[in-house]
Amino acid sequence: MNRRILTAGFLGALAMFLWTFLAHMVLPLGEAGVRQIAGEGALLNSMEATVKDPGLYLFPNMPPHNDQAAYYQKIASGPSGMLIYFPKRQFSFGLTLGVEFLTEFGQALLGVWLLSMTRFGSFAGRLGFFVVLGLLAAITTNISYWNWYGFPAVYTLGAIVTNWVGLICAGAVAAWMKIGG
Repeated sequence: MNRRILTAGFLGALAMFLWTFLAHMVLPLGEAGVRQIAGEGALLNSMEATVKDPGLYLFPNMPPHNDQAAYYQKIASGPSGMLIYFPKRQFSFGLTLGVEFLTEFGQALLGVWLLSMTRFGSFAGRLGFFVVLGLLAAITTNISYWNWYGFPAVYTLGAIVTNWVGLICAGAVAAWMKIGG
């Protein structure tokens, strides 16, 4: 991997990172479909008393012997959902931002590397490559989470737009730098 690809990947990641900041801190995309729990104190007390280990929990519990019909009936007749739970969590905003940037750097770098192997000679062709790549990446898990776990449609759409536009921003940098062709 040459220096030009690394530079385009880094600058593309920076563009993605700035877009993600705007999407979450300025635009409503970061809060789309997210709600607050009224009277959360009682719920938190109950969770502390009953859920001891951190993890990803689905509820209701699956009935014995993997009885799908009984499970579907439980879902249809009462509350169901997903919970990501931490009894206590060490959270570092700086570390989290660093991991986010490194993730976006990896995405941009892979996209730029793939683009470098193409023969797109025009800016539009190079950017179009990232438009398609970005859409593929944006829908890969988001649609499945909406479909299987019931993520809110507005949250799903917000996540898709945020991811897709982020990769388009990285693609604009790579296209401007004439990667590929």
